Amino acid sequence: MIFIRVIILAAGVGSRLGYGIPKALVELANGKTIIDQQIENITQITKPENIRVVLGYKGHLLEERYPDLEFIYNHRYAETNTSKSLLIGLNGIDDDVIWMNGDVVFDPQILQMIMETPYKNLICVDNKKVGEEEVKYSLNTEGFIKELSKTVSKPLGEAVGINRIARNTVPKFIQALKECDDQDYFERGVEILIESGEKFKPLNIGEKFCVEVDFPEDLREAKRYFRETHR
Repeated sequence: MIFIRVIILAAGVGSRLGYGIPKALVELANGKTIIDQQIENITQITKPENIRVVLGYKGHLLEERYPDLEFIYNHRYAETNTSKSLLIGLNGIDDDVIWMNGDVVFDPQILQMIMETPYKNLICVDNKKVGEEEVKYSLNTEGFIKELSKTVSKPLGEAVGINRIARNTVPKFIQALKECDDQDYFERGVEILIESGEKFKPLNIGEKFCVEVDFPEDLREAKRYFRETHR
């Protein structure tokens, strides 16, 4: 098993879903939550002790349910966005890192694809749809990520919220995240890195399932997938 660290960003309030708990704790089926599905997938590629979860809103609920995981707090979760949560999550890490949003329900084969890809700075993308609210991407003439935000003018598809960065790029990424505004998403940190000359490859997940649970319709889709794969 290749050693890699995984960071789950679970600090947000998730107000659009309206459950009053961290989205990572929203149930999919049979008492299993979104983060249960993530942990199940992650432990196919690394040990549970290599998972770090960034907490914020009602973080104690996650600490109580998963006492064996490593937790770190973004105490300014109410006034900051994922760029600052990831900055906190990367503190002290000197390894390759996969990071993901705490509301992503996905096919575990996506992580296998990430681990089998030689290039280590990766943005997982999906070309099946381009939603107005989603983070979108474009490529440069060499096939590397050019833009990564919600406002890409001619997007090729969406970023799905699961990414990887190489160990030797982590210090530069930390600096880029420090340069982000409080309300920036972590994708802005990736763009700052790209502007400085770093390269990120898109990893197209193809037909593999992946959804960020932002709205009730996303949750219905995630529940349907989970029930179908956990019969």
